[in-house]
Amino acid sequence: MPSIAIVGAGPGMGLAIARIFGAHGFDVALIARNRDKLEDLAGQLATEGITAAAFPADVLDHDALTQALKDAATHFGGIDVLEYSPAGSLGSVTLTAPSETNPSDVQWAMDLLLYGAIAATRTVLPAMRELGAGTLLYTNGAGSVDPTPMLSNLNAAQAALRNWVLGLHKELAGTGVQAAHAAIGVWIGTDGPPGVPAASAEAVAPLYWELHTQHDQAERIFTI
Repeated sequence: MPSIAIVGAGPGMGLAIARIFGAHGFDVALIARNRDKLEDLAGQLATEGITAAAFPADVLDHDALTQALKDAATHFGGIDVLEYSPAGSLGSVTLTAPSETNPSDVQWAMDLLLYGAIAATRTVLPAMRELGAGTLLYTNGAGSVDPTPMLSNLNAAQAALRNWVLGLHKELAGTGVQAAHAAIGVWIGTDGPPGVPAASAEAVAPLYWELHTQHDQAERIFTI
């Protein structure tokens, strides 16, 4: 069975992506900080006939993240798709305007988004290269493409991740391995700020299957 590792798995986008890939016969490795929450998600998926397992790790601990992915690869006999979306780890962070931003305001976001993505990729990519097949998917907000001033420090890190992914896509062209960037320009769910466009996770998740199956696309931007 093919498998997908979802880094930053939660009850929103992570679960919706797991369901999309699970419906196509994928096993699912769930990676995030809280084991109990991951076990709950795995249980939900099991009731839907999808095989899933929890591999707890803090994305900010790159060694732990690397080990979780290695454990998942051992458990499922490999990882065919990596989806990296640690948005749940943002927590109650301080967001700044460009003129108010200090280097330290950007560092946490770079560690979470860019450096975490690099650590995860370096873990799974060698086996994908050897097989000549695999998909690497990275999730960002639309501020990675069109920045919002009051999210300057977050958007700077998102833009760095986007740039790195687009470069990776070019590097991997012709190898059978796909790297693609998903920029989500809506609030996921119904509890967003007034006036902000919103969509359900189930409406967004098919985009990831399309990126997996259409290897010519380096990026998709979801808006409504």
